[in-house]
Amino acid sequence: MRRVLFVDDEPRILDGLRRLLRPLREEWEMAFAPGGESALALLDAHPFDVIVSDMRMPGLDGAALLNRVRDQYPQIVRIVLTGQTEMNTALRAVPVAHQFLAKPCDPGVLRVAIERACHLQSLLNDDAIRQNVGAMGDLPSLPRTYHDLTRALADPDASLQKVARIVERDVGISAKILQLVNSAFFGLSNSVTSVQSAVSYLGIATLKNLVLSVEIFRVFQPKRALRGFSLEGLQYHSRLTAHIAARLPVPKHLTDTVFVAGMLHDVGKLILAAKFSERFENTLTAAEKEHCALHKVEERERGFTHAEIGAYLLGLWGIPFNVVEAVAFHHAANEVARQDLDAVSAVHVADLLAHEIEDPPPGPGLEAPAAGNRDAEFEQLGVVENLAQWRVMAAAMPALLAEA
Repeated sequence: MRRVLFVDDEPRILDGLRRLLRPLREEWEMAFAPGGESALALLDAHPFDVIVSDMRMPGLDGAALLNRVRDQYPQIVRIVLTGQTEMNTALRAVPVAHQFLAKPCDPGVLRVAIERACHLQSLLNDDAIRQNVGAMGDLPSLPRTYHDLTRALADPDASLQKVARIVERDVGISAKILQLVNSAFFGLSNSVTSVQSAVSYLGIATLKNLVLSVEIFRVFQPKRALRGFSLEGLQYHSRLTAHIAARLPVPKHLTDTVFVAGMLHDVGKLILAAKFSERFENTLTAAEKEHCALHKVEERERGFTHAEIGAYLLGLWGIPFNVVEAVAFHHAANEVARQDLDAVSAVHVADLLAHEIEDPPPGPGLEAPAAGNRDAEFEQLGVVENLAQWRVMAAAMPALLAEA
């Protein structure tokens, strides 16, 4: 049974939540705290899966409370309840909240948010990784991208299109902006899976506040270089995969989804590089020595891969499910029931095509170690008859990216 803690300093709000959520008492064990300090006392006495907190409370407000929860109980899913008129207040919680819900909150929306977040626990069987991923409020960004973005936001003549193009170059910044826009706090009727749309919706003023004041983005500064890993290389591969995926013949309504999923598909590697650098480096070294794909070594050693780690964080952040699913299964599209070329299989194909471009055969008549495996994967996906055409399309992408 899920254990959920609700926090609000107004007794009538807590009483209203009790009444609204009474039908769920057979599924959830619920506790109600009349403020931040009371919430910490309950957390100290009992384990909880989720905390749902109001933002504006005297003493320990929602942002400060969730900051303490993140540090002391990182495995707990952190959800903020806030009013539509409290934008500046709510932005303080961006680094520490997994999801934002608008007040008054519909019980159905709250139920879906909590159940989906808790269901993600099944993706990972490593408590240490779950806790470290749960504690993350940001993702590493390239110094150059961060510099370009701050400079553009400081320019009164910079257009939203220019800002969006900069955001699209960076995996971490893209993920964080999509997290905020897709929160129920904004009350959008449809999920946003386009970085351009997300940037346009937030606007320059909010983005400036996020980037320059709230400081939700973090420049990647490892203590030492990681053998076999380059953030620049990961960002380039992600962009290449995204652009290839968006040009595959998926249904039109999935174009933005496959682009974003392609951009975010390796976000788990970012997490591993930032939080588990030594373990990640050892796995990269083993994959290189064995001429084996990284995800196969990860699966053998831990029972899950960077794909599930990335999907876990994106799911906690409330990124749309079809994006999370494509990230989770971008090495295992055949494990998902599908019809024709959907988001999962498109990202899988695009990832393979991008690797072909980046890791070509070493010489005439020779094959790269993974080439045979990729051919087998294309065959399993049932796309061999279209492969020649798609390879021509993919081969043109590096030149297009160079011009962007």
